[in-house]
Amino acid sequence: MAFDIEEELKKLPAKPGVYLMHDEKDAIIYVGKAISLKNRVRQYFQSSRNKGVKIEQMVTHIARFEYIITDSELEALVLECNLIKEHRPKYNTMLMDDKAYPFIKVTVQEAYPRVMLARQMHKDRAKYFGPYTSAGAVKDTIDLIHKLYGIRTCNKVLPKMQGKERPCLNYHIHQCPAPCQGYISKEEYGESVKKALSFLNGNYSLILKELEEKMKAASENLEFEKAIEYRELLNSVSKIAQKQKITSSHMEDKDVIAMASDQEDAVVQIFFVREGRLIGRDHFCLHIAGEDRQEEIMAAFLKQFYAGTPYIPRELMIQFEIGEKEIIEEWLSKRRAQKVHIRVPRKGEKEKLVELAMKNAQMVLTQDKERIRREEGRTIGAMKEIAKLLGLPEITRVEAYDISNISGFQTVGSMVVYEKGRPKRSDYRKFRIKGVRGADDYASMEEMLIRRLSHYENYPDLIMMDGGKGQVNIALKVMAAIGVQVPVCGMVKDDRHRTRGIYFNNVELPIDRDSEGFRLVTRIQDEAHRFAIEFHRSLRSKEQVHSILDDIPGIGPARRKALMKGFRTLEDIRQADVEELAEIPGMNSRAARQVFDFFHVDKQ
Repeated sequence: MAFDIEEELKKLPAKPGVYLMHDEKDAIIYVGKAISLKNRVRQYFQSSRNKGVKIEQMVTHIARFEYIITDSELEALVLECNLIKEHRPKYNTMLMDDKAYPFIKVTVQEAYPRVMLARQMHKDRAKYFGPYTSAGAVKDTIDLIHKLYGIRTCNKVLPKMQGKERPCLNYHIHQCPAPCQGYISKEEYGESVKKALSFLNGNYSLILKELEEKMKAASENLEFEKAIEYRELLNSVSKIAQKQKITSSHMEDKDVIAMASDQEDAVVQIFFVREGRLIGRDHFCLHIAGEDRQEEIMAAFLKQFYAGTPYIPRELMIQFEIGEKEIIEEWLSKRRAQKVHIRVPRKGEKEKLVELAMKNAQMVLTQDKERIRREEGRTIGAMKEIAKLLGLPEITRVEAYDISNISGFQTVGSMVVYEKGRPKRSDYRKFRIKGVRGADDYASMEEMLIRRLSHYENYPDLIMMDGGKGQVNIALKVMAAIGVQVPVCGMVKDDRHRTRGIYFNNVELPIDRDSEGFRLVTRIQDEAHRFAIEFHRSLRSKEQVHSILDDIPGIGPARRKALMKGFRTLEDIRQADVEELAEIPGMNSRAARQVFDFFHVDKQ
């Protein structure tokens, strides 16, 4: 059954929280916060409201929504920021560009690190702290760190540029020890950076004490302007240091687990906290007997869930004690190769976070139970149907392969991955076929499978080929050559290019067209085909641009590459004037005129 938006709108609570909009492919396309989820989410679906072009467009793509309740709007705001960074929804690009949630970045990868404000996190080996809700407080804190610890503010590449320029004003006013001149050793400067990192990790007491002493000393010496400056810095540090339930100051990794149950079902809610930030959540529905105790349900869930998850944090926070705590801790510690603690918080922000998880579990249990059952039937249940049809004990991960070419042009291959009935897009792979000339799908498939399967360590439970006997035999041939055994089936299509059945063990198996298993096979086959066609289309577009630009006199490979990098499409190059073309790196006015004349000479 489809997600009924009108019915789900009626169930929305009048509580603060965060809502997530999904499209028809189940991708998160928007994350927002609300003081009242009931009022805010309904507004998107009211035709009388003036939403703006962007929101109007977004609403047309909404297939379903979900939400997380919080205790306050502030918590919803911080959680919204964390989820946006984690999922990068298509229609939330304005939030980060609006510079609403800054980070503090420490460039520890440099010989003489700097402390600066950053708007985005990058994989550059720097340390990031945040996000913070007050940009002004962040700037004041960075300024404070520069003053207290003598951290440089310049962007010079050190020690490469040491001694090449005179020291800046900060050295002369005693706010920087001039590492640019070599006046401070790398080790001594590193000690200052360590103190700054300690401060950013939440060790404020020493700094606050020092500021208070300086403020008092300035006041006693009648230096009231300095005293006011220290007081303002104290206030800024207090804003940064404020603890919030959703974002911890201890940079911890933990899972927060709570549940709610009735006579037939239980819902377990997990909040995933990584480096002190709540980055996401998930919930699981368990079918139980009325006499099952909550402690037993929780223990059973922990064992089932952490037997299959690849990452185990150092701490699990649960809502009540369980009978098998010690043995489960020992088991988890062995899996992690580090001590894992299972704790039941009794007070403070940890206890409140567990309570928040419990509230969300209760909300799911009472309002979304039927939808969860339908979703499980559509995903995990469909996997079970396929496994039963093929006579396999269990299927968790499926990989499907397809080939795409048009008259032998740029043959490409695609691999899509489904886990527990859902697409796992991070594991998708594209292949440019290199060793096959012309339109030979079998040879192309063989090359793709050799390249993929030869580098495997963990193989899927099932490989699905787009096609029948021929494609399946190619996969079996490749696996026999490299010594791999994985079940392989073919997704067979009818004369109208629609999914017809499954080819397995030299037999085409009939499959109920109204079953969830059949629908999942169809989705997998369509997705593999879509992914291959999309890749092929992008290559054709680039090849067409290359071929046309090749014909322009005086434009060599370097300038062709610069033009393609500077303009999105061939049409953009065609529409550009001489001045715009000349602005591209590597171009000059003469080359720009040649490009312009090539496209416009017939019109003059």
